[in-house]
Amino acid sequence: QVQLVESGGGLVQAGGSLRLSCAASGRTFSSYDMGWFRQAPGKEREFVAAISGRNSRTHYANSAKGRFTISRDNAKNTVYMQMNILQPADTAVYYCAADERTTIFTPGIAASREKYDYWGQGTQVTVSS
Repeated sequence: QVQLVESGGGLVQAGGSLRLSCAASGRTFSSYDMGWFRQAPGKEREFVAAISGRNSRTHYANSAKGRFTISRDNAKNTVYMQMNILQPADTAVYYCAADERTTIFTPGIAASREKYDYWGQGTQVTVSS
């Protein structure tokens, strides 16, 4: 069983930055593929970014490319997402997700909610205009 706890959300003005963190339990965190998703009110949960366990390959949604950076610190069992140039459209609850089974990591699969076995409780990000 893997437990995920997100932190770092908050209220920020447009153009500002936030760094989200996701602390994970588990002795083999370094092998987990990790992802960030978000869900705005009335919308489906959507993929934002992912990082593989084996070699820290990354994949981003088009909306995140050039603004968001996903990274991991295996010594701290933590994955991060640095979010810059935030816009009101980025307002959502952000969820961390883990694939403990270490399945295939391709752009299409990394972006799929079905890939991930475990989810955090989410952290709210609100960007004001």
